[in-house]
Amino acid sequence: MTDHLAEIKALPVPELTDGYPAIADHGLIGDGQTAALVGLDGTVRWLCLPRFDGPALFAALLDAERGGAWTLRPAGLRAVRQEYLPDTAVLRTELHTATGRLEIRDALLITSGAGEPADAADRAGPAVDRPLGTELGAACGELGRLVTVIDGTVDLEIGLTGRGGLRTTPSAEEIGIEFLAGDGGRLRLTASRPVPGLDRLAGRIQLTAGDRLGLVLRWAQGPTRHRDADQLAAALDRTAAAWRTWSRQINYTGRHADLVRRSAITLKLCDDHDSGAVVAAPTSSLPEAIGGRRNWDYRFTWVRDAAYTVYALRRIGMAAEAESFLSWVLQACTRDGRPHVLYTLDGTRPAPERIDPDLSGYRGSRPVRWGNAAADQIQHDVYGEILDCAWQWARAGGAVDDRRWSRLTRLGRSALQHWRTPDHGIWEIRHEGRPFTYSVAMCQVAADRMARLATATGRRDEVEPWRRAAEKIRSALLAEAWDDDNKHFTEHLGQPGTVDASLLALPLRRVVDPADPRMVATVDAVQQRLGAGGDLLYRYLPEESPDGVGGGEGAFLLCSFWWVDNLAGSGQLDRAHELFEQLCGRVNHVGLLPEQIDPATGAFLGNFPQAFSHIGLISSAVNLARYGRMRT
Repeated sequence: MTDHLAEIKALPVPELTDGYPAIADHGLIGDGQTAALVGLDGTVRWLCLPRFDGPALFAALLDAERGGAWTLRPAGLRAVRQEYLPDTAVLRTELHTATGRLEIRDALLITSGAGEPADAADRAGPAVDRPLGTELGAACGELGRLVTVIDGTVDLEIGLTGRGGLRTTPSAEEIGIEFLAGDGGRLRLTASRPVPGLDRLAGRIQLTAGDRLGLVLRWAQGPTRHRDADQLAAALDRTAAAWRTWSRQINYTGRHADLVRRSAITLKLCDDHDSGAVVAAPTSSLPEAIGGRRNWDYRFTWVRDAAYTVYALRRIGMAAEAESFLSWVLQACTRDGRPHVLYTLDGTRPAPERIDPDLSGYRGSRPVRWGNAAADQIQHDVYGEILDCAWQWARAGGAVDDRRWSRLTRLGRSALQHWRTPDHGIWEIRHEGRPFTYSVAMCQVAADRMARLATATGRRDEVEPWRRAAEKIRSALLAEAWDDDNKHFTEHLGQPGTVDASLLALPLRRVVDPADPRMVATVDAVQQRLGAGGDLLYRYLPEESPDGVGGGEGAFLLCSFWWVDNLAGSGQLDRAHELFEQLCGRVNHVGLLPEQIDPATGAFLGNFPQAFSHIGLISSAVNLARYGRMRT
């Protein structure tokens, strides 16, 4: 069995293209409030403050010259190596020069706090509004970077630039920094030893074997706590220990356990500990095609992601995270009459989408967007997503009182009212609405889950009406989405010919059995029409299904994991395992996955890392293990 993360060797310094590193050449660190991307060369190129959807302090991935970055650049860099400390989000980067070798340990620091036993209330059922910080530790509001020279002598340049500019006010013990593009946000920088020029955020120092330099960037209120390298090393050790304690809950021992565990940690890094929400990705506007316009802000929580995320997390033992996300979803989405497609981390609607006139985009891929106009779209699948979450909540012991039942009933009735109405669909087209098969299927899910909820909560007289409604929608879908000439389900009701990869999700939501011959034929049709080579699939073809954006995009990784699940569910286990092996080979050097892959080059595209891709990896691994046990 291949262990993709077992041995990571030093590599030549990656080349830049158009002045930019590859998206894949980064690791992710985070603290449950925000996250940063650290390059193979030790450069921090992404960090939003004070939380995931805040202003970007470092955004060099979106403009190498003006975006801002924190560089630790040794003279004469020749080779690089990067890895996570096992079962943690502490990143170790090793830089080799002609004269020496140094190590950088990077983390967004957290206080120790994991592993404490649940109280009696927690054991009785899902907690409501339980912050996930109690499961891992609290964020310190600090990015710690510990430089250690392993051997030889290293000349190290240190530089900080910020999007929109930084202004400094040095003092005896720390450097005050005003973040000019962040609404006047203030930060502090400390170093464990004097660095000439650092007060101007452009220092240089020579270090020899055994020397250590601790650097801490702090944005939280209160005094900076780290003054010397030993204290920072201890804080990094505590952060690593908290992650390792938290990681003990991950319950998976099947094939590629290393990647499943890394995916679980990555999802935790996309998790807002205060609210329980999970961002789709910690970045904005990384392009789906180089030079194209498909550049979106993903630093929000999509309702659609919730049910898939909760399902994946529960299957590997992350019950607290699953329950907190469920609580967040049900509160956010039943707050007013109409559920929305996506929300901010605190459950409100995001500000209107805007284009940044100052940033040139990754490798010139304009525009750079902040906010996401999909928040205002009509997408009828949200009813099924929310009610599936409610069903999972009830199955785990969560209470559904009369007030919550009334809100859920309104959502179910909305699904029954709108299931034939065109919408913008799962792919969020910016074009006129269409009767997407997936949206209809999720309205069927809404009615089905209401019937199940009525049974589970003792509302017996309401079971049969919901069950009949679910069967009515399902019958219509099977009749009107079936293309009898081409023998497969279609992307839209009553419109034969086209397919899209969301059809692969029908068995995952229990609308169609994966072994149904019609579904098996549809999977084959999706692979033939949308196959991008080998293990990759496009989610749809814009030339066949206009989306109002224009241009092409890469292959969508989540769809390939859905393909694995369909193959396994229809008994084609050998093909499923082969496909899963290929997909696991797509991870980068530290086990991270993007939203999309360029089929021609294998390069990462889209926002990174993508929570949905890691959810797909976890779910497929668990499903393959389950179907394998059933076969034996």
